[in-house]
Amino acid sequence: MTTPTPPKRPPTTLPAPGERRLAHPPSDRYRRKTADAPTADTPPRPTAPSRAAAYGLLAALVSAALIVLFGGVLAVSAGLLIVAALTGRAVGLGVVIGAGSSLADTRRVALAIALATGAVVLGQVGLWLYAQTEGGVLSLIDYLGETFGILVPLQVALAAAVAWWSAR
Repeated sequence: MTTPTPPKRPPTTLPAPGERRLAHPPSDRYRRKTADAPTADTPPRPTAPSRAAAYGLLAALVSAALIVLFGGVLAVSAGLLIVAALTGRAVGLGVVIGAGSSLADTRRVALAIALATGAVVLGQVGLWLYAQTEGGVLSLIDYLGETFGILVPLQVALAAAVAWWSAR
């Protein structure tokens, strides 16, 4: 018969206190990793309040044109709520990307809400003007009330809410 070989055991010598070091402190896992933080070899992205207004205004103008396209040319009514939500999101992100950290949070949110609601109102005026070219005779308020009803204030509220959420 053969004698069994004893199992291999780990070394019984423990490292002395103070010899072990972690690669990173444990608190590093709570530190926010930002994609906006410039590294040593990349220049920081330029940001300014005027850039925030320009990006947000560009998104607002495109959104107003989309409202006229969907509501007037394509004759979609309930789908304008989706366009309003996308308006708020696009304007909010445009303001955030353009502003970076150059605007205070409250001003950034206020700018996004103002531009988003302005885009929806401009789109509604564009819808009315489109209806005038098609032979419409109603005034602005009468036309929007008769054609879209409660959807108009819902669009404004939805665009403002999504812009607030996107820009905070």
